Amino acid sequence: MTAVSTGNAQHYRWGGACDGWHLLAADDLSVIEERMPPGAAEQRHRHAQARQFFYVLEGGATLELDGVRHSLRRGEGLHVPPGLAHQMRNDGAADLRFIVVSAPKSHGDRIAAPPMEFAG
Repeated sequence: MTAVSTGNAQHYRWGGACDGWHLLAADDLSVIEERMPPGAAEQRHRHAQARQFFYVLEGGATLELDGVRHSLRRGEGLHVPPGLAHQMRNDGAADLRFIVVSAPKSHGDRIAAPPMEFAG
C-alpha cells in the first residue's frame, strides 16, 4: 500500500475549470479532493443512495442543501444525506479546496435537481 496525494492520485477535470483527485475510489467508499476557482459551481443535484460529507481545506464554500445556504470556512464540514438536493459553490475571491467523502460512491448515482433562486 502506498500513501496517496493529489500528486499521484487519478486526476480529472470538471465544469471547465475545476479539478478533482480520486484519493480513494471503491464501490462502497469514495474520497475525493477537489479544487474550484472563484465563481465556479457544480450543477445542483441529489443522490439516491450516496451519503456525502464535504470538508473545506482552503478558502470558503457555499453549500446549498435542500434550499438552505451554508457558508463553510476552512476546517468546517457538512453532511449531505441521500435524497437531498445540494450544490457546492465558490463565491469567494480565492480557490476553494475541499474533500468530499461519499458512501457508497456517488458516481453513477447523480440525479439532476432544478436550480434554486435566491433573492439578492
